[in-house]
Amino acid sequence: MENNTFYNEILTDHNMHPAHKRKIENANYSLEGINPSCGDDIILSLRVENGVIEDGAFEGDGCAISQASADMMLDLVIGKTVEEAERLSDIFLRMIKGEVTDEEKDELEEASVLSDISHMPARVKCAVLGWHTVDSILEESKKQ
Repeated sequence: MENNTFYNEILTDHNMHPAHKRKIENANYSLEGINPSCGDDIILSLRVENGVIEDGAFEGDGCAISQASADMMLDLVIGKTVEEAERLSDIFLRMIKGEVTDEEKDELEEASVLSDISHMPARVKCAVLGWHTVDSILEESKKQ
């Protein structure tokens, strides 16, 4: 029960007081991510300079899980290199499938509370929306 309370507190906090739900100036990458099965819709914007994610934000609407997950993801990747962010995204997506070590899960900090989403198949797409969107942006950034 304690873990469930912790999960709810983190989701509620990121949903009610998202640190990264805003518009950023000078974003050089922006991409819309949509989950058509439930209507989650985010626009993720990043400012990447010299291979480092200097700033990031998202706008849009969706369920508490999609919004909190996007906010937690930005907490993790801002200040990281593109390669570090890609690694964190890989760990998150493998965590959702139950394929990570405890050490890898710890690297995800608060985002690790979403590990039990795998037991709620209808919510998996909500949790991974921001992560798949950032993967697409990071892939694009490496082409330039």
